[in-house]
Amino acid sequence: MRHLQLLFLLLPPLAFAGTYDEFAFEIYKELVESDTTHSSGDTLTVAQNLAALLKAEGIPEEDIHVVEHGGKGNLVARVRSPAPEAKPVLFLAHMDVVEADPADWSIDPKKLNEDEAYYYGRGTLDDKDEVAIHVTNLIRLHREKKPLNRDVIIAITADEEGGPDNGARHLVQEHRQLVDAAFVINEGGGGIIRDGDYIANTVQAAEKVYQSYTLEITNAGGHSSLPRSDNAIYQLATALKRIEAHAFPVMLNQTTRAYFSGQIAIQSGEAAEMMKGLLEDPPVPESIHYFEDQPAINARLRTTCVATQLIAGHAENALPQRARATINCRVFPGMPVDEVRQTLISVSDMEGLTVTPVKEAMLSDASPLNQEVMGPIKSITESMWPNAVVLPTMSTGATDALFFRNAGIPVYGVSGIFADISDNRAHGRDERILKQSLYEGLEFLYRLTNAVAVSSDSPTPATTL
Repeated sequence: MRHLQLLFLLLPPLAFAGTYDEFAFEIYKELVESDTTHSSGDTLTVAQNLAALLKAEGIPEEDIHVVEHGGKGNLVARVRSPAPEAKPVLFLAHMDVVEADPADWSIDPKKLNEDEAYYYGRGTLDDKDEVAIHVTNLIRLHREKKPLNRDVIIAITADEEGGPDNGARHLVQEHRQLVDAAFVINEGGGGIIRDGDYIANTVQAAEKVYQSYTLEITNAGGHSSLPRSDNAIYQLATALKRIEAHAFPVMLNQTTRAYFSGQIAIQSGEAAEMMKGLLEDPPVPESIHYFEDQPAINARLRTTCVATQLIAGHAENALPQRARATINCRVFPGMPVDEVRQTLISVSDMEGLTVTPVKEAMLSDASPLNQEVMGPIKSITESMWPNAVVLPTMSTGATDALFFRNAGIPVYGVSGIFADISDNRAHGRDERILKQSLYEGLEFLYRLTNAVAVSSDSPTPATTL
């Protein structure tokens, strides 16, 4: 592994005479080529190297913290306002990545590869691009000595993709004073390109609650030559089919209403007309039915529960004494989680079936679409991509935003990093990012930082170092 501190400490902080795009690229390349997987990676060294870079830039040592948790590393750094008028803003990104088997890739996933249009490698899109952007922008803020009206914090964390030592959760629960903020800017949103046109800049303002349940049924079993009517496998299968057929009620909140309103503007024909019906009160049944077979829409309309694992039986010549399934639910924000459990019990209608949470759910309310954040996002989007709409969205998956929202800190997932709607390779083979999108994201997030943290009468400097 090459070392970030060696790369940058060889030069005085202002000796690099390029642009901030080039500066961000150097950090980005080092990050992509540093192993930060759960199985073999070293996020602690990466956090220490980034901390050394920030110290070399003159950011006070007391404002740079490497927080170790379970052997993993997390970095928190701050540029202070001389006279803060508001609570800080925090920019959050994770340095860890999912595993990548080189045998599955056409290129080496642990190297930053490129062609004319793209950068390739594990983490290029999720989420080392935003790590490089936040570090670069914090350094730029420090160099420019702008009149900040609030502190600006970055938090670069580990174990977002997996592992037992999630850095964001640890920071919120054990080091709240380091990351307490008025609001957080995180991953989770991004721009949408369709047929070469920039059509939407999404803002993740909510995410569904993750909750898994174990469904289990047991009986006495017996010899397979003497079948019984109460076979545990058949009973569980019947219960699962009943759950499969159940549709949870349609729910809407401020975020999803804004999402569907924005979708109407970028959809066309029948889909746009049907989407209008979703915004009726109550939603039009015909519109609900129209989108039932479109997972990306249906999952944003309601709580969903789906079977993901099965274990049953103990021998091929014995009746099963136990059958067990895992049901993974993504609960609509605001819906009581125990209500979902009770629904599973009621719908399955199977005597002797137990439904047990795998672990306690962590709830998170949707973040309000406040003008303080949404206004600058909209104005910057209009100036950079005039034809793109700002599209609030609710993630059906989960991000580290969960831990901040659970602690009462609003989070907005927005990056200004655009990708083709049909080519999202995060977590996949030959992960890649458009080169242009990386640098547009750098500029977008720099402008957003200025809009929310810098006094309005501050001049805008040149982009060279």
